[in-house]
Amino acid sequence: MTTFIFMNKEHSIVHKTVANKTIVWFEKSNEYLVLENTTADILERLSKGVSVKEIATTLAKKLAVPLEKTIDFILDLEKKIYAPKLVKETTIINDYRDIKKPKQYEFTKYYKVNKLIFKVQFSSEYELYLVHPKFAHLEVTDPSDISSTFTVFLNNNFVFFYVDNAFIGAWNKEEIHFFQGKFSMELIQKIHQKEESEWLGVFHASAVSNGKKSILFLGDSGNGKSTSLALLQRNGFTCLADDFVPMDVHKKEVYSFPAAISIKKNSLKTLLPLYPELESSAEYHFKRLNKVVRYLKPNNTDFNVHLTCNDLIFIKYEKDADIICNEISKIDAFQQLVPDSWLSPIKENAQVFLDWFDTLNCYQITYSENKEMIATVSKIFNDEL
Repeated sequence: MTTFIFMNKEHSIVHKTVANKTIVWFEKSNEYLVLENTTADILERLSKGVSVKEIATTLAKKLAVPLEKTIDFILDLEKKIYAPKLVKETTIINDYRDIKKPKQYEFTKYYKVNKLIFKVQFSSEYELYLVHPKFAHLEVTDPSDISSTFTVFLNNNFVFFYVDNAFIGAWNKEEIHFFQGKFSMELIQKIHQKEESEWLGVFHASAVSNGKKSILFLGDSGNGKSTSLALLQRNGFTCLADDFVPMDVHKKEVYSFPAAISIKKNSLKTLLPLYPELESSAEYHFKRLNKVVRYLKPNNTDFNVHLTCNDLIFIKYEKDADIICNEISKIDAFQQLVPDSWLSPIKENAQVFLDWFDTLNCYQITYSENKEMIATVSKIFNDEL
C-alpha cells in the first residue's frame, strides 16, 4: 500500500489506498475524505495538472459512457471538492495588543507534572471551571522553580490565553472547547518539549498501557470508554491519557497526558466499589455537553512515558450482551477516528499519519461483563487474538 503526494499551484493532496478505498487528504482544508478508487484517481490526475477533457476522455472509454457525461461528472466533482468553504470568522472586539491583563487574579493554581511546576492564573471562577477539574489532582501548595506561567482571563466575553507572557489566542464562549484543546496542547508541548509541528495528532480517545505498548480505546459518549479505562487501570494496566491522546511524528508513539479520567454519573454504581473516593468527589455539570461528571486520578506516575500503538478498539457496553470481539474494517475505523481528532495540517505529517494508520489492527468489543472485557483486552495486548 503506497502513499502518494501530488501538488499543483492550487492544490496539494496526499492519498493512500486502504482496503478497497482511497483516503485523500487536502492540504488547503486539512481534511480527509474516503473515496472510491476511480474518484481518487481523477483527483490525482487533476492535481498533476492533467486537463479535464483528457481525464474525461479516458474515463468515457473505460466506462463506455458519453464524453459529455464524464466531463460534467469531473467538473461537478472538482467543484464539490475544491469549492471554497464559507467559514464564519470570529472577530475579537479589541486587538489583543490593546488588551490589558488583570492586575490581580482571583485564583492561582500550581500543578506539578513530573518535576515541572506550572503556575496557572485565572481571573475568575468561570475560567477556573474550564481548566481546574481535570488537573486538580496535580495541584501542589508549596511550589518552587516555576517552569511556565499560564494566564487565563475574560475580557469582552472572550477568554484570553497567554503562556509565559506570549499571546496564544482568544475565544468566545461558543468556542470554549477550542480554548480547552489549545490549553492542553500548550501543556503537552511543555511537558514533552515538542513544538506543535512535531505532533502527528491528538485523538479523542483513551490510551491504556501494559508497560510495553499502548492501545487506543474509542467510542461514542455513553458507550463506556472512560469506564473501561477505569476498570483496566484497576486490573494491572496503566492509564496513559483520557479524552486527549497525543501522538508524535518522529516515533509514531502515544504520549502520556496527565488529565484525570472523566466519570459519568451512570458509571458510579460500577466504579464505586473499586474507587470509594468517587463518593465524595465533586460533580461538574457541563451544560453544552449535557453531562455530569466526576474526575478520577489516573494511576500513571510518570508522565514522560511514550509507547507504540498497534491496536485500536471501539468499545461498547451493552446490558446483558455476550462478549463479542470482531476485527472491523479499517475504513470504518478511520471514519470514526478522524472527525473528533485534531490532526496536523502539515503535508509530511499527513503522510506519516496515513502510513501509521494502515498498520493498525482495528477491533470492536461489545460487552456487559467487566471480567470478560478485561480478559479480551489482555489477549489483544498479548497478540493472542
